[in-house]
Amino acid sequence: MTQDAPHPLPPSQRLRLEGRSGNFPFYDGRPAALSAAQWLLVMAGVVVGFVALIAPLPWPAGVVGTLAPAVLFVSLPLAALARVAPHHWRTLFGRVGTRELRLMVGFALLNVVISMSIGSLVRSFSDVTNNAAAGQLLTMDTTERLTFFAKTLPQLLGEELMTLLPFLALMALLTQRFGLERRQAVLLAWGASSLLFGLIHLPTYGWNLVQCIVIIGSARLVLTLPWLLTKNVWVSTGAHIINDWLLFGLGLLGARLAASA
Repeated sequence: MTQDAPHPLPPSQRLRLEGRSGNFPFYDGRPAALSAAQWLLVMAGVVVGFVALIAPLPWPAGVVGTLAPAVLFVSLPLAALARVAPHHWRTLFGRVGTRELRLMVGFALLNVVISMSIGSLVRSFSDVTNNAAAGQLLTMDTTERLTFFAKTLPQLLGEELMTLLPFLALMALLTQRFGLERRQAVLLAWGASSLLFGLIHLPTYGWNLVQCIVIIGSARLVLTLPWLLTKNVWVSTGAHIINDWLLFGLGLLGARLAASA
């Protein structure tokens, strides 16, 4: 199966921050036209994948049981997309070269700075709930930590799909159903998918609405930038992985330094 190249886009229809990248796939019928029912099937795959990730199912103990929910989180949305666009689903995934690697690192570092800055600001007027996973990581042995970081690889790809597939569905809805210009649709889909990403994290952060909308939502806005620039899920996923590994790693380092002080 060959990978479809992003189709060209007149400069007048693109956001300035998109540079010279191609267009987003699927929302305008290229490289494949999806009906409303087909978009609903893709969204159902996203929802079922997320449920598989968070539901307290009786997974077997060990590495397989740890990784299985994250793998389903990725595979179910992709299976749904492959079902409705069997020859074109790989359009989401572009090549990864030196430029893409630089973008991953650059946006990860940018997001760490912005997240920490906004987090400090929010702490000045509101309570902030720590990520329970960061605390659990401190109590793990080496094998458990390696498994934890291995799980983040498919899980964070799944989080990208959970954000960017709805982004594309919203683009289709806004342009085809409501007749919005592409640039308006991009901005609305960018904001709405980031808000959705923040709200999905409510259980993780003790249902702290301010934290999830302001801190997590802002982080998502930044992490979607590589997607806007490249139309390549690998790039936003790489930035997301580096971002989370840096934050978890800094937490581990800080705890170790505190214990040795």
